[in-house]
Amino acid sequence: MDKFTTVQGIAAPMPQINVDTDMIIPKQFLKTIKRSGLGVNLFDEMRYDDDGQEIADFVLNKPQYRDAEILVAGDNFGCGSSREHAPWAIKDFGIRCVIAPSFADIFFNNCFKNGILPIALPQEVVDVLMKDAEKGANARMTVDLEAQTITTSDGEVFSFEVDAFKKHCLLEGLDDIGLTMEKAPAIEAFEAQAATQRPWV
Repeated sequence: MDKFTTVQGIAAPMPQINVDTDMIIPKQFLKTIKRSGLGVNLFDEMRYDDDGQEIADFVLNKPQYRDAEILVAGDNFGCGSSREHAPWAIKDFGIRCVIAPSFADIFFNNCFKNGILPIALPQEVVDVLMKDAEKGANARMTVDLEAQTITTSDGEVFSFEVDAFKKHCLLEGLDDIGLTMEKAPAIEAFEAQAATQRPWV
């Protein structure tokens, strides 16, 4: 998993509330178990019409937001089913941070496991960030995980809270497998001892 330290980039505004995981990545794209290749179908039903053509006024289709790395979203983002494909699609598109007033719990935790930083902030703070994001490609926002701050394009700084363990995992690029591999020497020592004590197993 890629390490997350600081992201300085374009923030896309998506003020809709209750954006669920089926809106993030519709069910027809859940056949793959690969984490790559889903970015093109992120928000598929909002991005494309019935003929597969881009809908020009959808935020991520606008030229100024095609390279967005931050998403400023509405309340209850990521609700619905627990599909892990949702953060896979967000990450594959290039978004590393999602800011919203609240998140569905399973989606929130899945983000951390896939190298995405979800930040929950009061609505009044999200409103300020949303307005900053609406300025387009010239308004670059900075998210600093180590300092736990968000800096707007105008230099306004907001602090955010993050669980210390989840912060450590993002900073070090550790998913569940990576965390297990940190214990590899202890696991190997245990297996060697077990093989000696119980050779019949």
